[in-house]
Amino acid sequence: MPPEGNTARRGAVLMLFADTDGDGRGELLLTERAHHMRSHPGQVSFPGGMIDEGESPVEAAVREAEEEIGLDPAEIEVFAELPELWLPPSNFAVTPILGYWRHRGEVSVVSPDEVHEIHHVEIDDLLAAENRINVRHPSGWLGPGFLIGPDRDVILWGFTAGIIARLFDFVGWSHEWDTDRVRDLPPYMLQGDATTTADFKPNTRFEE
Repeated sequence: MPPEGNTARRGAVLMLFADTDGDGRGELLLTERAHHMRSHPGQVSFPGGMIDEGESPVEAAVREAEEEIGLDPAEIEVFAELPELWLPPSNFAVTPILGYWRHRGEVSVVSPDEVHEIHHVEIDDLLAAENRINVRHPSGWLGPGFLIGPDRDVILWGFTAGIIARLFDFVGWSHEWDTDRVRDLPPYMLQGDATTTADFKPNTRFEE
């Protein structure tokens, strides 16, 4: 939580779960940050952004998802709000919003300046031991990560991976995996990166 008296900027992200045709636990919607952005290019995150004046965290998360990937707010059900999480390096206080997409509609990259690609990731794939890694930043920071994408060549790490890992642990979904598997971040993800955990920047307004 932000310390008392802190003037952190407020943001919200949408952690959206969707049903699938299979027998698994469904999927999680993620976006990949545009690769040309001046900070944290190519990082995988939840749709989200700054909370505008007069907005609630739920309203902000849903609005940002609509602006970034064309998500229809009428198609989803918001069912929970996690505690606000403070990111000291960038002084953001972020509220993760949990949503449910019973009948998955269509989304697309509406804002290519912010979003490179949309990932519909099977939750069972995220839980699979072969897709779990620890990610090492050049600063020495080490944290949870996941390999996603058709070729498992996209690294999900940082703030977003931390929320996913902790939530899966909390609900009892996590399996044992080789915690000695460590991957260094690829160079394209380090462009303009001066911190280890401030990857919560789904759009450029977080950099103002």
